[in-house]
This record gives sequence, C-alpha cells and structure tokens, in this order.
Amino acid sequence: MNEVKQIVDDIKQGKLKPIYFLMGEEPYYIDKISSYIENNVLDESEKGFNQMVMYGRDVTVDEIVSSAKRFPMMAEHQVIIVKEAQDLSRSIEKLDSYAENPQQSTVLVFNYKYKKLDKRKKVYKAIAKNGLIFESKKLYENQVGDWIARVLKGKKFTIEPKAAQMLVEFLGTDLSKISNELDKLTSVLEAGTIINPSHVEENIGISKDFNNFELRKAVGLKDVVKANRIINYFSQNPKNNPLVMTISLLNSFFTQLLSYHGLKDKSKASVARTLGVNPYFVDDYVNAARNYPMRKVSQIIGLLRDADVKSKGVGANQSHSDILKELIFRVLH
Repeated sequence: MNEVKQIVDDIKQGKLKPIYFLMGEEPYYIDKISSYIENNVLDESEKGFNQMVMYGRDVTVDEIVSSAKRFPMMAEHQVIIVKEAQDLSRSIEKLDSYAENPQQSTVLVFNYKYKKLDKRKKVYKAIAKNGLIFESKKLYENQVGDWIARVLKGKKFTIEPKAAQMLVEFLGTDLSKISNELDKLTSVLEAGTIINPSHVEENIGISKDFNNFELRKAVGLKDVVKANRIINYFSQNPKNNPLVMTISLLNSFFTQLLSYHGLKDKSKASVARTLGVNPYFVDDYVNAARNYPMRKVSQIIGLLRDADVKSKGVGANQSHSDILKELIFRVLH
C-alpha cells in the first residue's frame, strides 16, 4: 500500500512517468492506479483529444506505439491506457525499442493482470529505467484481515478481529470484492464506528453465529452441539457455505495447530507471529491443542484430505452435506 500511495502522491505532484507498467496477480491495485491516472492526469476539457483507452485483445504493440508517439493537442500530455494488456503477452517484447526512448508527453499505462514481465528481458529493463514497473502481489489469507483494518482506518473506522475474519472467510482474498463490501458498510455506518460481527451480519448477510469461523472455534473446543448446529445450517444454505471453503479453512487451522504443537515459545506474541494470525485468535489454538494432541491433529489433516477428494466426486457418491457431517463426526470423535 505504501508503494501505491507513493505512486499516487507523485502523480498528484505532477511527477509523471512516460510508461506505467502495472502487472501481477492482484488486480485491485492495478485498477486503483490505472483509474487514478485515467481520472486525474487530464482535465475534462483535455480528455476528448488526448485520452484513449485500448484493449489488449483488439490492438497490436505496434499500434500502441504509433499512438504513443503522437503529440498531445492543446495539453501538456496525452494519456493512453491499455486494459487487459496481458492479452499482448506473446508480443509485449516488441515494446522494448519504444521503452528505451519513450515520448515524454505521453503517459502510457499497461494493465497487465495475472502475469508479469521476465526481469531478464530487455523490455523489462528498458521500462524500469525510463518508466515505472509496479508488481501487485496477491495477499496471503492471513494478511487480508490487517489489510481490511488499514483500509477502514483510512475511512475513519475500526473493526473487531472477528468481524474482519468473517469477511475474509466469506469473501476470500479478492480485494476488489472485499473493498466493495467495505464501501457498503461505511456508507451506512457513522464515521468512528467500531465495526462488529452484528454490523457485518446486518449489512452484508454473513451470519455471525453460523460461519466457518464459529465452526472452527466449536471444533477446537470440541463443542459437539454447536458444531452440529453450524453444519446443519450449512447444509440448508449450501450456496453461501461451499464445502470446499469449509475444508480449506479447517485444513489451515489444523495445519497451524500442528505447528503450534511444535513451538518451544508458546507466548501469545510468539504464536501470533509464527502462525501469522492476529493475537486475538491465539486462544483458539491454545484451547484446541488441549483437545487435540499432535497425533490426532495429523489424523485430522488426513481426514480433511480425504473429504476434499470426496467433494470432487472421487471414490464416493455422497452429497456435500453428508461429506461434511461425516467429516465433523470423525474429527470430534
């Protein structure tokens, strides 16, 4: 986020690069930077003649370069944005000669999503020298909760760890999707609000009592009644609670629990740092470790792998509901 902020701050100050090559697995920041350039570099009166949006599937590198070499009309700059530029991956190296001597009055932006340039190639070195290359890396799941907290802090909100975890478990690591839901929350709540699970349930539709976070907690505590209530709810609402997500999250939990058993330093700070979790959740691992010795944890990871295979229709003809019920029964007993 600091790198993105620096890029935007430089643009605000008029420190423009002739080429912005925005690449990587996380489209959220690519879109953010590209949209900022599209909306702010030129005045509305200048955009008609001097701003152009192209799509990688519809143009060639030669056509892009030809447009980039033109001079702006009655403006200091022209802006060319190439969206879905990853469709040019087979020919992108043809950009190298332009990148070595780019038109300084052109701001050429490539949205090169889900791929990245080879750093050893001439084109990469030329863009890095004369323009700007930004790699947007995918966040790990355990980083998304902190990202949510930082985004909300910028909007004058805070969020409880459980509420953030509910969002991550329901929405995954898609930052664009999460950002849209955060916009919904902040549009209906007053600035300064501490966002809690009830706010998430009421405004986004994620149950605060029947979700993967609560299932994980119930399983960790060996609370059979609560665990069965949750999986029965999941069975009645399968679209909002896909089995693959439940298995994945339980597998992450027990894999981390296996690591916890092997720690010499089991202080809260050390556990949080080593497992990559918020300190708020450390007690969940402490409690689960009492109920599941290392040997049992290893067995459960095997059960989760078997359930994952069954969920894909291999070696079993069970409904997802039955697979989950059997899995939780075998984990808890």
